[in-house]
Amino acid sequence: MYYWKKLSQEERKNKIEQALQNNISFSKDISLGYPASKLDGQVFYDDAPFLRDAPTLQTYVANPNNIGCHTFGDSESAFGGTQEIEREVLNVLAVDIFKVEPNEFDGYIAPGGTEANIQAFWIYRNYFMNKFDATLDEIVLIASEDTHYSIPKGANLLQIDRISVPVHFETRAIDENKLEELLVKAKANGKKYFIVVSNMGTTMFGSVDNPDAYTSLLEKHQLIYKLHIDGAYGGFVYPFNNENSVINFSNPKISSITIDAHKMLQAPYGTGIFICRKNLIENVITKEAKYVEGMDLTLCGSRSGANAVAVWMILFTYGPFGWFEKTSVLQMRTQFLCNELDKLNVKYFREPFMNIVTIQDEYVPKALAKKFHLVPQEHHGENKWYKIVVMNHVEVEHLTIFIDELKATIYVEEGIKN
Repeated sequence: MYYWKKLSQEERKNKIEQALQNNISFSKDISLGYPASKLDGQVFYDDAPFLRDAPTLQTYVANPNNIGCHTFGDSESAFGGTQEIEREVLNVLAVDIFKVEPNEFDGYIAPGGTEANIQAFWIYRNYFMNKFDATLDEIVLIASEDTHYSIPKGANLLQIDRISVPVHFETRAIDENKLEELLVKAKANGKKYFIVVSNMGTTMFGSVDNPDAYTSLLEKHQLIYKLHIDGAYGGFVYPFNNENSVINFSNPKISSITIDAHKMLQAPYGTGIFICRKNLIENVITKEAKYVEGMDLTLCGSRSGANAVAVWMILFTYGPFGWFEKTSVLQMRTQFLCNELDKLNVKYFREPFMNIVTIQDEYVPKALAKKFHLVPQEHHGENKWYKIVVMNHVEVEHLTIFIDELKATIYVEEGIKN
């Protein structure tokens, strides 16, 4: 590990205090040009005693603006302290977890995984247009049918076509025969440039795509592509549970990765993360943002520096070994659930290195699903699956209660049949 370590509570507190001191203070400094201030003092009491021991809340009240991309060029000098905190977060994620070389990446903390994904598509669309003089109808976005809805949303926003690749029902693996058929058809229809999304933990199943399934066929048919990994769900779990994973920047064909801190890391909402290799993000520089120091390369523009602090606090509270222990506990709880389902001959899907178990609909009565807040694959249609996510608050005791009630319904149904 280059950057990631465990810090004491006092070390963490002092670090954030120093970062805030390195920022402009709307309470103490005379700052006339910024359309911003600290949070309203009549509602958010900036002199509340507890804030001294709550660095993240203290930062929210101070209200720093981390606008821009702080791995690329200049940034707003007024908020250098929290920008440095954001760079430390990105170094841990990009270098220590996802294996890019130091200083060979760009990125930022986005409002969520949806924006982080669309940021990638925006970059690659513009890259193809800038480098190859591509037209919109020559560019296509391709991903599996299990991929997150931000992918069709992004294609719609950017006005590019999209290809949805079928998966096998029980394994959720990409149907490579269908994929090849779709690529051949797309090429025949004039598609030349492919934005590829490979999943590291799909939203419904936690399934992990094999990026080589895409790249081998794209190269076989001599198609130009950029490969993005959507690790919003799996980014803080899969690399720790699968020590042999090469779904990271050690694979030279991977250009960018999205991670969501507000899922498995348990950070506040608004903490999606986008990371890409160098020499890509400048394809979306907004030159019209001339009053922004360093200009802007993000979709959202202004964003709270407190989100960077929130992620930093979690990462440096646990350190790499503490986080490995936490994900290992989730793995054990997930395996416990699978073992119990096996005893009942209940069919389910589970990616071995993820903490999501998705049960086929026929085994789960609707009343039971509602009682335990299971998430259906479809709310308004023919549902085929229910999802359980073994988050930190889901303990073996809770899983046992669910299994006991599921067992009772199965025995009742078997009794009726007999």
